[in-house]
Amino acid sequence: MAKRKARTAQTKSNFKYLKPLPAKGWAIIGAVVILIGALVWWNDKEDVNRWEFISKFGIKLPLRYAIHGIDVSHHNAKINWDKLKKARSENVGIDFVYIKATEGATHLDRQFKRNWSEAKRVGMKRGAYHFYNPRVMSNRQVDNFIGQVRMEPGDLPPVLDLETDARKPDEIIVKGVRNWLELIEKHYGVRPIIYVNEHYYKKYIEGNFDDYPLWLAGYSRTHVDDLATDAQVLFWQHSEKGWADGIRGFVDYNVFLHEPSDWADLSR
Repeated sequence: MAKRKARTAQTKSNFKYLKPLPAKGWAIIGAVVILIGALVWWNDKEDVNRWEFISKFGIKLPLRYAIHGIDVSHHNAKINWDKLKKARSENVGIDFVYIKATEGATHLDRQFKRNWSEAKRVGMKRGAYHFYNPRVMSNRQVDNFIGQVRMEPGDLPPVLDLETDARKPDEIIVKGVRNWLELIEKHYGVRPIIYVNEHYYKKYIEGNFDDYPLWLAGYSRTHVDDLATDAQVLFWQHSEKGWADGIRGFVDYNVFLHEPSDWADLSR
C-alpha cells in the first residue's frame, strides 16, 4: 500500500509540469479543422456528376447521367453477349454498345459481323464506327463502311473515329473528314457523330465541324462542361479501364450526356 501511494504522489507531481496548450496552438488546430471541412464541402459541391465507384464495373461512373455504354472491337476478343446484356449493378447497367466496323479502305474488324448480329440478338442498342485513316482517299473509306454496315431502325448514328493524323496536312484531314461525313449522311439519312480526344477536337473539329454531334474522349477529366461549349456533345468516353461481364480484359466506358427523353430521338 505504501508503494502505491508513492507512485500516485509521483504521478500527480508529474502533472504539474504539463503546460496547457497556448491560444496560438488551439488557433492552428482550429484552422486545420476548418480547412479540412472546407475541402470536403468543396469536393462535394464540385461533384456535380455524382461519381460513384461501381464494383461490378471496376471504375467510377458519373451517376448524374442515366444512359451508360461501352465500345468494343476485336481487341476485346470473343464477347459473351448474353452475359454482357445482363451486366448490371443496383442502379446502373450497360445501355448501349458501339462496335468497330471498318478502318481505312479495306479493313473489316474481324469481330464486327459477329458483334453486330449478337448485339441485335440480345436486344442491346448498337451503333457502328469507322476508324479514319488520313492516308487513304475518303471516298474509298466511305465505300468500305457502307459495304459492311447495314443499319436498321433503332440503331445509333454512325461514328467517324479520328485518332491519327498520319502526318498529313491539317487541311487535307479536314477536307477528307468532311467528305466522309457528308457522304455517310447522304447514304444513311442521319447525321454522323465525330469521335475525337480533346487535342484533336481543338486541332481539327473546332471551327470546322461545330454543327456536328461529338463523342469526346477524356479519361483524366471529371466533367466536360468547359470543353466544346458551342458544340453538341452527345457522348463522353470517360474511362478505358472498366470491366464488364462477358468481356475479358478492360473495356471503354461512355455516358450519354443528355436527358433520357433525348435518347429515343437519337436512334433512327
